[in-house]
Amino acid sequence: MDSILEFWHQMTANPLLFVAVLLTLGVILVNGWTDAPNAIATCVVTRCMSPKAAILMAAVFNFLGVFVMTKISNEVAVTITNMVNFGDYSGRTVIIVLCAAMLAIVIWATLAWVFGIPTSESHALIAGLTGGAMALCGLDAIVWGQWLKVVYGIVISVTLGFGLAWLICKLVTKIFYKANRPKTEPFFRGAQIVGAASMAFMHGAQDGQKFMGIILLCVFTLQGSGASADTFAIPTWLMILCSVVMGAGTAMGGKKIIKSVGMDMVKLEKYQAFSADVASSLALVFCSVFGLPVSTTHVKTTSIMGVGAVKRVSAINFDVVKEMVLTWILTFPGCGLLAFSVTKLFLLIFNQ
Repeated sequence: MDSILEFWHQMTANPLLFVAVLLTLGVILVNGWTDAPNAIATCVVTRCMSPKAAILMAAVFNFLGVFVMTKISNEVAVTITNMVNFGDYSGRTVIIVLCAAMLAIVIWATLAWVFGIPTSESHALIAGLTGGAMALCGLDAIVWGQWLKVVYGIVISVTLGFGLAWLICKLVTKIFYKANRPKTEPFFRGAQIVGAASMAFMHGAQDGQKFMGIILLCVFTLQGSGASADTFAIPTWLMILCSVVMGAGTAMGGKKIIKSVGMDMVKLEKYQAFSADVASSLALVFCSVFGLPVSTTHVKTTSIMGVGAVKRVSAINFDVVKEMVLTWILTFPGCGLLAFSVTKLFLLIFNQ
């Protein structure tokens, strides 16, 4: 899969692979709708950048995040490809399962987007992949060692997101306590743009690897058990493709999520938004280096809560927070069950 032409020939020679890749790109598009806007939400609502400029910046830095982090460490992609075990089933059967899982994720994420709820696309991916594999192999499909990384990621990302945001915002307020507020506006406007760019970079580093991991899993399935993400070099054209599709999704449907995250949860000032972006980026760097597949939505929203808590806890709109938490709690069983059901249906229809 060194060149896009070689990969195109593989897809045209195997219609199931073609469908699986299209569905995976569909999931990436929906990720752009529902997840990528979180990276730029604070920058837009504080009027540091226009939505169009922020979306363009997000697309560029998503690609850079995928490219740079993959060169440093592909641990997140490795975790995703090793999360489930399909046993001795053939390539055709496994790709049918992956098609069903991707379709279930698109349905789940689209429903969340319709209601303007920032669902976790990362957790939907993990739940959908696991639910589909369980429909084929039962509990034996789950690789518990890799799943523990998901649990660690949830706990660590939430703790780091809230704690670092509170600490950074507290330091900023101490440092600029006696500063003239209007005179600090240009500094924090520029600093927030840098912070939003770093968030977009880390979103690509995390989510880009996850979804490319699914495409790699399809390729490994066709090539046999000897292929693995540990030795596979992700081609640049695949990084560009994923980044462009993700950026298109953000341009199509990002405003609804931007409003929910950046405006409804906490009324943010520029220094608060900057603190939230820096804290989120640092938390994502830590998790990415250690191969923990985490939700950028989780990290960003808990960081916003952290900066809100510096001023007063009552500044946080807990109705919005409860709505998000409920969605996150439902994602694992809900999307997993949906993927399980769609997979059973697909196996009944197509695996003859």
